[in-house]
Amino acid sequence: MAIKKATQRQGFKISEFVVYPAHGVGQIVNIEEQEVAGLSLELFVINFEQDKMTLRVPIGKITSVGMRKLSDDESVEKGLVTVTGRARIKRTMWSRRAQEYEAKINSGDLQSIAEVVRDLFRSDTQPEQSYSERQLYEAALDRMAREVAAVRKLSGTEAVQLIEKNLAKGPRRGVAKDEEAAA
Repeated sequence: MAIKKATQRQGFKISEFVVYPAHGVGQIVNIEEQEVAGLSLELFVINFEQDKMTLRVPIGKITSVGMRKLSDDESVEKGLVTVTGRARIKRTMWSRRAQEYEAKINSGDLQSIAEVVRDLFRSDTQPEQSYSERQLYEAALDRMAREVAAVRKLSGTEAVQLIEKNLAKGPRRGVAKDEEAAA
């Protein structure tokens, strides 16, 4: 069924970590050839350890699905700086904002994900989040932590702690709303 051929295709190689926008960070474990509907396709086999999932992506589709290499250390640093900033929450209905946050999370762009983490973070002194807010925050934090962990070679827990430490450096949350209303 599967024949092991090359170890590299389109700049991606076996055992390299990549970002697949809809699922986050995964590792290319193989490049195989399969026959699908009479056509021979070359596929990247990507393993997502935390999700216990294996994905097969046709090599010709990697650009259209948005698969990319891990961010460089500079981009990770920029993402960590982003989470220290002031939350920018639009004054639109929650359902609309939730859709925008979901789109940012699934874009696979580290900067966009960092913005969602920053905007949905709640410190202990702030009111509780709604269930859907919490779900989006956790999804964004998880995606960001996985990439930070892979780039900085940290464990998932260490990456989350690093992001939370940067979130704590941000302006006092809760004050921003009063200042925004005055502006």
